[in-house]
Amino acid sequence: MIEVEDFEKVEMRAGTILEVSDNKKSRNPAYVLKIDFGEELGVKRSSAQITTLYKPEDLVGLQVICCVNLAPLHIGSVKSEVRILGTESAPGVVLLRTSEQVKNGDRVF
Repeated sequence: MIEVEDFEKVEMRAGTILEVSDNKKSRNPAYVLKIDFGEELGVKRSSAQITTLYKPEDLVGLQVICCVNLAPLHIGSVKSEVRILGTESAPGVVLLRTSEQVKNGDRVF
């Protein structure tokens, strides 16, 4: 178990997907996402293995939840600055999303 103080160090924010392209150098099928987190954080990139359930045209405009304060990770030739959150489910990764529209950059508690 972790302590509440440890959990509070994880910074999760809402952001809107602006652009989606294939991550051509990833070992596994993945997309490169540009996600808008508002004025404070700006636009960040992420590589996500979500190609099983999502097509690029369906992702643009979706508001998703991401962890924004982990160390960047290089996936293929992409510097993934944030981690998009989802569940590892039988049909594939299902993205965590807001049920209502919120301001980009709003923090998740």
